Order: sequence, then C-alpha cells, then structure tokens
Amino acid sequence: MSKNEIPLKDRIIVALDVNDQEKAKEIVKQCESHIGFFKVGLQLFMSSYFDTVDWIVDRGHKVMLDLKFFDIPETVKLAVEQVNSRGVTFATIHGNDPIIRAAVEARGDMQLLAVTVLTSFGEEDLRAMGMTQSVEDLVYYRAKRALELGCDGVVSSGLEAERMRNDLGEKLLIVTPGIRPGANIEDSGDDQKRIVTAGMAISNGANHVVVGRPITKAEDPIKVIEMMQRDIVESKG
Repeated sequence: MSKNEIPLKDRIIVALDVNDQEKAKEIVKQCESHIGFFKVGLQLFMSSYFDTVDWIVDRGHKVMLDLKFFDIPETVKLAVEQVNSRGVTFATIHGNDPIIRAAVEARGDMQLLAVTVLTSFGEEDLRAMGMTQSVEDLVYYRAKRALELGCDGVVSSGLEAERMRNDLGEKLLIVTPGIRPGANIEDSGDDQKRIVTAGMAISNGANHVVVGRPITKAEDPIKVIEMMQRDIVESKG
C-alpha cells in the first residue's frame, strides 16, 4: 500500500504507554471510533504479555508491537517467530546487520521496522557517545541499510523523513514518534527532543505517526485526534 492509500483511521497509531491492561482497554474503547491502530510497548507488554495484543487484534484493530528486539541474532530470530503468528502488523527491531537479517528471516507476514535514532536523542547525545556524524546522516544511513537488508521500514523522527522519502523511495515505511500538537511544539519540558506535528511528519514523507500522551492524557481524546487528522489531511493538500 502506497503512502497515499493509507486510510486516515490508520495514519495515527495511538501509543498505549500505560502499565495496566484495563487502562489500555479503556483508551482503545475511547479512540476506536476514529483510530484503528495501536502501539503496545515494553511497559504494557511486561504487565500483560500477549493478552492485550490479542485483545486489540480480536477487535479488528492493528497493532505495532514496539519491543525493539536486540540480542544475539538467533535469540532475535526466535523472538520474532513468537510474534509473527499473533496478527501483529508492525514489530520493531534494533541492531546491526546480523540481527536485522535474523529478524527478517523469521518475520512471516509481519512488517519489521528498524529503529534508527530514538526521538529522545539530540546531537549532544551522539557527541557524548563518541559519534561525529549528524543525527540526520545517522538516521539516513541506518534506514538505507535496513531497507537493503529486507526491513519494511524504519522508526524515525519526522525531521529526517523528507530525505529518506526523497532518496529511498516509496517502498520504505516511515513511522514517526515524537508527535505533538502545534501548541506544544516548543514545550521545553518535553522529554522528546526531535518533535514535529502530525501534519509536518506526513508532509515530510512519514506513512504513520505515533502519538501517546497528547491523546491518552487529554480530557477529550477524540477532539485531539480529530485536530491531528485535520492537520494530516491539510498537509497533503
């Protein structure tokens, strides 16, 4: 499915970043009239394992399982095999070439997303790790390599999406976290550093945006979803 064929209901992936299965179910029920895609990350998965994943899939929704598999290749391969029969749409992996190859070999019908650089990282964090290249160059290199190795896409900030889309083409899936409503884009207290609005991310080339607290902590989640969906539609002209 090309970027332009994705239903609006699947553009926003709501991050269920809670530690309680019942709270996660409550959020899904609040949002599912407008949203058909949900992310289960480490926090929720460790509290309910596959129970929440199976429940979401059984309701007819898509799941992004964001566990960022990283281990020796054989262990990653066996872990991915555990997931690919669960009806999960996206799963995330993190690592070097052998790790990515092992995950690709075991993915089945599931789509694999390679993590590039976490959106909580900035240039100063790379310098502290001894890396001299820019965030944009590192994201691009990792995305290019992941695509060459058979990954379906990447997780990256919307700030790097445009270069990847222009240079790597439509085949690459780009999923963008660190999404904030326009009013919060300059929030200095945010723990995310490379943030954009939903419309900016899609305009720059992202296929999907991952949104957590702006929706799940809102007094009226549907109002925020509708605002972001309008932003996405307007960004596409």
